[in-house]
Amino acid sequence: MIQLDNLTLTFPDGDGRVTAVDRVSLSAQPGTVTGITGPSGSGKSSLLAVAATLIRPDSGRVMIDGVDAAALSRDDATALRRAQIGIVFQQSNLLPALTAVEQLSVMNELGARGSRSRRGKVQARARELLDAVGLADHVDKRPHQLSGGQRQRVNIARALVNEPSVLLVDEPTSALDQERGASIIELILSLTDELNTSTLLVTHDLVHLPRMHATVTMVDGRLEREMARI
Repeated sequence: MIQLDNLTLTFPDGDGRVTAVDRVSLSAQPGTVTGITGPSGSGKSSLLAVAATLIRPDSGRVMIDGVDAAALSRDDATALRRAQIGIVFQQSNLLPALTAVEQLSVMNELGARGSRSRRGKVQARARELLDAVGLADHVDKRPHQLSGGQRQRVNIARALVNEPSVLLVDEPTSALDQERGASIIELILSLTDELNTSTLLVTHDLVHLPRMHATVTMVDGRLEREMARI
């Protein structure tokens, strides 16, 4: 599971500092999706970056499966992120020269020890995930041959290839129409349940919130409202 405990994050602003995340506590249990919404500039993406160990908070804890990621060294945080955190960025950021299956397989080559011995397993896992997101017939296509929704599905599959326990998703429907956006949300909910991940999902689209297991609203870096459905 992931538990964010009293997190604060500030950035330099002239002679002072501006608070992006203000004493936020939030958690997601395995097999559940917690939606995070709020106005632009409210700190949602900053909170997700702290949860992903991409930014170290000023104070507070980021507990991932019992480990305080905020207290780890840079190298140890990178290792934990590689092994236990899947990140779905707002833009798919797929590599133009790689096919869909290669987009996933390349995750095995990013510096972890023993990558060569795992190549066969990762290839099989990549094809399994692409099948799970409805792209079994598109594994050999490159990004320019895929629709926006299909690219986002590759993005989601790529985040899951290392079997993370935590999935962090930033505005997955922002570039999609309502129908394709709804299918992406349904896919994330389904995979969260199937793979038992703990998922935090940032979205500006209120229409999707009733499908979440819990939702929170951020305003000016703080959690203003929380609604649990389980």
